[in-house]
Amino acid sequence: MQVLAESETPLPPILVHRHTMRVIDGMHRLRAAELRGETHAKVVFFDGSEPDAFVLAVRLNATHGLPLSRADRAQAADRVIRSHPQWSDRLIAAATGLAARTVSAIRKRSTENGRQLNTRIGRDGRSRPLSAAEGRRRAGELMARRPEASLREISEAAGIALATTRDVRERLRLGQDPVPPKLRAAELKQTGPNGPGAGGGRKAGAVTVRTMGPAAEPATVPRFETQPALEILRRDPSLRFTEVGRRLMFLLSLHSINAPEWQRLVEAVPAHCSRSVAQVARQCAEEWLWFADRIESNGRMAG
Repeated sequence: MQVLAESETPLPPILVHRHTMRVIDGMHRLRAAELRGETHAKVVFFDGSEPDAFVLAVRLNATHGLPLSRADRAQAADRVIRSHPQWSDRLIAAATGLAARTVSAIRKRSTENGRQLNTRIGRDGRSRPLSAAEGRRRAGELMARRPEASLREISEAAGIALATTRDVRERLRLGQDPVPPKLRAAELKQTGPNGPGAGGGRKAGAVTVRTMGPAAEPATVPRFETQPALEILRRDPSLRFTEVGRRLMFLLSLHSINAPEWQRLVEAVPAHCSRSVAQVARQCAEEWLWFADRIESNGRMAG
């Protein structure tokens, strides 16, 4: 602070909550201006709510202010959980500088834990269901009601990933429950015998999707063999003799590898790179699914 006061460099603006006139960010700059004998300071106003102002103050402090102690960050996280219960653990963790699992533990201890929310907002701003099983059931119900809807439309309406929506559609096509056995078992463990995963009852607002036959284990579902299909496509003149077609075939061939090769790639990824590689791979998968949906939609319209 003394260094700031003795510097002749103009001080950056401070951030102030307009409604309460409280300083969100810049207390040291304000104090330095007072030590200089200045009577005015440049201000940038924040017009959001008080809870949002608090979150912003914590976030800014975590990025460039004096480091908060772990206890201070935990207290801040508890306050954010109370004011923004719809935020995901990861989103609150990003704002407070804590690990997501720490935020999860604080949430479980919070007196606000009794407030039951069906969805939470993630770091990307998207709203997702708390229960993966619930999101799958909602997607299955939407598919039954709106068979003409694209996978992307169902995904956005149900609040689940596009890859999950595709899996739900495939499970329904095979006459299976849209919720895999592992998810149903985990849900039953959390909610008890009368939860949505059991036959005796379900949570209010849950949906039930009727399947068209006995459920089969995922291991019995035949895997689509890509190599024969790729060989046929490589011989197709409309793809073979166009630049875009050749590029498409190159990309398809690049991603068509067998299970042992995938396993070798998994084992080759260093632990410190795992999260980044997984994020990029997941994004690539989402884009390929979008591409597949558009092709299928165009094919239906052409037919």
